[in-house]
Amino acid sequence: MAKNKGIDPNSAENQMAIKQMQSKLRMGWLIWLLYRMAGLPILLGLLLATEPNIIGGIAWQLLWLIPALIITPWMVTGKSAYALLVSSMLSLIYLGASGVTLFSRFYDSGISVLWVYGIDLILLFLINVWLFKLLKRLPSMNG
Repeated sequence: MAKNKGIDPNSAENQMAIKQMQSKLRMGWLIWLLYRMAGLPILLGLLLATEPNIIGGIAWQLLWLIPALIITPWMVTGKSAYALLVSSMLSLIYLGASGVTLFSRFYDSGISVLWVYGIDLILLFLINVWLFKLLKRLPSMNG
């Protein structure tokens, strides 16, 4: 029976992979924050027939993103496994909420604005995948 060879956290190959994952995670997180904060309310304000207030939508998104803004320094640096573990739990909550919103808007608004929520869901899914890959490569939390 072959033994499962783990990832050596000190190897040059692993350090390069960590840097790439940190870069992807940083860029994805900042793009998602900007999209969720401004892009989503602006697009919905332009596309929905009810013409919702764009400034009010941005204010609502800022309020909704307070936990994400708190963990942003951890996501941007991407070095502490403990902080990233907490961040991954929060990002999974955002992913679940985004999926529920996508399906509820499908019945509420129809297909016309579904792609706006789909972009949000895809960005959050990619962030979670990169976060899990980075957590796998970072040194063990128990030493």
